[in-house]
Amino acid sequence: MTFLQDEAACFDRIDPILGSTASSAPACTAADATRAVNTAARAFAAWSATAPAERRRILMRAAEILRDSEHRIAPLMMAEIGAPRAWIRMNMRLASDHLEEAAALTTQAFGHVTQDMRAFAFREAVGVCLAIAPWNAPLVLASRAVATALALGNTVVLKASELSPATHLLIGQILTEAGLPEGVLNIVTHPPETAGEVVEALIAHEAVRRVNFTGSTRVGRLIAETAARHLKRCLLELGGKAPFLVLEDADLDLAAEEAAFGAFMNQGQVCMATDRIIVVEPVADRFAALLAAKAQRLRAGDPRSGKWPLGPIVSPQVARRLSDLVGDAERRGARILAGGAANGVFMDATVIDHVTPGMAVYHEECFGPIATICRAVSDAEAVFIANDTAYGLSSAVFSRDLDRAMRIARQIDAGICHINATTLSDRADMPFGGVKDSGYGRFGGRAALDEFTETRWISLGPSGPRPGFGEEAREGNGETT
Repeated sequence: MTFLQDEAACFDRIDPILGSTASSAPACTAADATRAVNTAARAFAAWSATAPAERRRILMRAAEILRDSEHRIAPLMMAEIGAPRAWIRMNMRLASDHLEEAAALTTQAFGHVTQDMRAFAFREAVGVCLAIAPWNAPLVLASRAVATALALGNTVVLKASELSPATHLLIGQILTEAGLPEGVLNIVTHPPETAGEVVEALIAHEAVRRVNFTGSTRVGRLIAETAARHLKRCLLELGGKAPFLVLEDADLDLAAEEAAFGAFMNQGQVCMATDRIIVVEPVADRFAALLAAKAQRLRAGDPRSGKWPLGPIVSPQVARRLSDLVGDAERRGARILAGGAANGVFMDATVIDHVTPGMAVYHEECFGPIATICRAVSDAEAVFIANDTAYGLSSAVFSRDLDRAMRIARQIDAGICHINATTLSDRADMPFGGVKDSGYGRFGGRAALDEFTETRWISLGPSGPRPGFGEEAREGNGETT
């Protein structure tokens, strides 16, 4: 791993609770970003020629080290993003899963040979992959962004988030401890004000052949536009506003438990968060009461104390936006069943009932500890409300009738749907990605092979004599065509 820095050129990430320095990281420039890609390009030949078994060994070892590193990880995630202990441990588990799943893919990039043994199609590493990871789940999303690319023989430049730079640098340190050679993974950190120029330099570099980005839809559009100008293929996992459908035959206790987990884990700052709960009228009041009772116990505070299930919102500006969404909904007729406006950067779990399309919270991705309840009179209306959004990442359906739940799941415009489970469900071996404004492409398991390899065709020459060009014409009239 390469650290590109002048020792004096660093920037500070400020603790969202204390206002003090949470971490310091190199303040890389566009020129540093270019050097990072050059380093990765030089390392590509040797790494792509490394035996799959050795790549697998390194990734498995990294997963093992990561699982034993809570003492290093927890202080950083608490300081940089205010992560509660449960979210830190979930990140550690899923990040380890992604490293191990990637390790399994080292020998899975199959091709094929034609029956006459004269044509071969095969997958090979593409070169340098650019990974751009967000702050909200810094371990799992950065590990996912780099692991498969490394497993398949690519070298990687990881552009770290300005909000969690030390956590992202720690991933590089863990992989280095596991034996990853110098230059194979290069991490670029930068202050917020240089983000645009750094990203432009990274995408524009001729050695970069793939781009993957996880983050907001707004920034994803900019990444896609830049990548298109440079003819770079990209994988985008963007925003979400996950619908969570509760039908009248659902197990309401289970549904309320899963909804609370999906809406409030990590203060709802997750792309898969349960943002819109759509409940059919016969059970709406009972479900709302169950969810409100759970939410009222989920208070926010400094996670370092060990007393609070929720941590802070990432910044005061975001907290004010969330308070505005709550206030707008209440003014337009919604009922606040739990929680309410933020207090500084702290916001307790909030449940808003009777949400309708005239409210901003109906349309906007919350990315905060807010669960909205919309009421539907039928399955058809529930599906209509579920699809009445620009987003399409995760979703869920709750019903004891699995055939019915499956039919409805097939009608929801989302890349992912879970039956009788939270929208926050994740597995490293399954295709992860969205539709519509939630992006395109897929992380996870064999679905990711196409994102991080190039398919080539090589053939041998003709197996028999071929007529010379124009011979038929000469035989017929003595002239060439």
